[in-house]
Amino acid sequence: MKKGFEKYIPFEPITFEERTWPSKRIEKHPIWCSVDLRDGNQALIDPMNLEEKLEMFHLLCDIGVKEIEVGFPSASETEYEILRELIEGGHIPDDVTIQVLVQAREHLIKKTFEAIHGAKNVIVHFYNSTSTLQRKVVFKKDMAGITEIALEGAKLIKKLGDEAAAQTGCNIRYEYSPESFMGTEPEFAVAICHEVMKVMGADEKNKIILNLPSTVENTTPNAFADLVEYFCKNLPMREAAIISMHPHNDRGTGVATAELGLLAGADRVEGTLFGNGERTGNADLITLALNMYTQAIDPGLDFSNINKIKEVYERTTRMQVHERHPYAGELVFTAFSGSHQDAINKGETYMRDSKSEYWEVPYLPIDPADLGREYEPIIRINSQSGKGGVAFVMSTAYGYNLPKAMHPGFGKIVQDYCDAAGREVLANEVFDLFAQEYINVDAPYKLVRHKFYEESGIYDESQKVHFEGEIKHNGQEPVEISGTGNGPIDAFFQALSQVDITGYEFVNYSEHAISVGSDAKAVSYIELKTPKGKTVFGVGRSHNINYAPMRGILSAINRSLKA
Repeated sequence: MKKGFEKYIPFEPITFEERTWPSKRIEKHPIWCSVDLRDGNQALIDPMNLEEKLEMFHLLCDIGVKEIEVGFPSASETEYEILRELIEGGHIPDDVTIQVLVQAREHLIKKTFEAIHGAKNVIVHFYNSTSTLQRKVVFKKDMAGITEIALEGAKLIKKLGDEAAAQTGCNIRYEYSPESFMGTEPEFAVAICHEVMKVMGADEKNKIILNLPSTVENTTPNAFADLVEYFCKNLPMREAAIISMHPHNDRGTGVATAELGLLAGADRVEGTLFGNGERTGNADLITLALNMYTQAIDPGLDFSNINKIKEVYERTTRMQVHERHPYAGELVFTAFSGSHQDAINKGETYMRDSKSEYWEVPYLPIDPADLGREYEPIIRINSQSGKGGVAFVMSTAYGYNLPKAMHPGFGKIVQDYCDAAGREVLANEVFDLFAQEYINVDAPYKLVRHKFYEESGIYDESQKVHFEGEIKHNGQEPVEISGTGNGPIDAFFQALSQVDITGYEFVNYSEHAISVGSDAKAVSYIELKTPKGKTVFGVGRSHNINYAPMRGILSAINRSLKA
């Protein structure tokens, strides 16, 4: 970058030796407040219309958010009318509290109380900026002047709130934000909030929400946590306040700021789905909640159908969720790297074999099924993929549990194909390669007819097994072959010697079903050592459990002869 950094004024962290938050851990979820319909909406190029706002409101209710900031009703007639529809249309559940935002200015406060008339549960959220910069540049007032603005607004809001509660029985609560809290002297933030608390008559039974916004994020999350802990420890009547946060994401650390703020003593978080909001957005409620979920903490919000939430969000806001967005992005549960794929494959195998009650799969911090994403491909194949990823696709997509010794050979076949194609290879292409390379291998030898029988016709382990059949070589007339052995495979090898197929050693064999019910098929994996001492695999598939290994043996022999 060009030189110019000297013009910026660095943030000065407070000296706070009494901090305790670094040694703490989050143990329960905070009070959640969505500001999607206010902060998120006012940041859109095309704000949501009435129908879209209603759909988003109902989505938030379905997720389980109990406090929803629905707008700035004094800002425009549209915002006012949407609030009236929410109230008069009966859209607000009894256990949900709507929140409205208003500046600490008389005419805006009166308009806001007109807008909330008839609502059952309301938080009236008022604010004025307290930061050093805003006092100097915008308001040109000292601390006393800024405090006077806050208290005049508080007095009017308390008066109108008491009247509304008396007239309609509305349950009204209050929230005050010293806007630009991060840029405000901590002593002044405590002092102005304490004065507002006294005007509002806050006590332990009637708590006020004191919201601490990082209106423009301008320092590291640990410095914000120090400010929050200082505020909590120095606020008189702390028991009469709910400490809330409203983190923005200007430095890309909105989620971290919220998490450290909770460690520092905050009780409540205001944020949005997918971090939508002004400039770089707000703290992302989804990421915050699911971060807790992965630490065995019930977040109190339901994201079990994340794809539906994403669809509604993208349609109503006309914003796009990035492919790498935590938990919800299209690619966040997808591994292309060979080493990652191998570890995931082994993790899935471990979970299946051990029947562990815990989620223990490397590279996947959360079970995609918990978010309704179990049917999406976790592993996708490109030139960076490895043998484990290819085996995972064959197992999860098609039910073929390839022997481990077979992984390197087939993995190399798929990787060569990817290199030649220069793109991602789909699961069906991987299977087509497998079928072409291992299953549909009918040359130079092809079995035309076969049957097995025991010497006495009655099954007995001591009885020899006889094989009779016909085999073609390079499309010529079939040749009859027969053999006797200790079992079907041994008998088949003896028969093959009649057409000069000799010198092969049987190394390993495994078999499993690849479907269930009456249409079940057996798939056999055959590992042979060729007359030249090399190892070769073949695969056979058939409804007949005896025919599958024979096909596998011929597949391996044909592959060795082709090589």
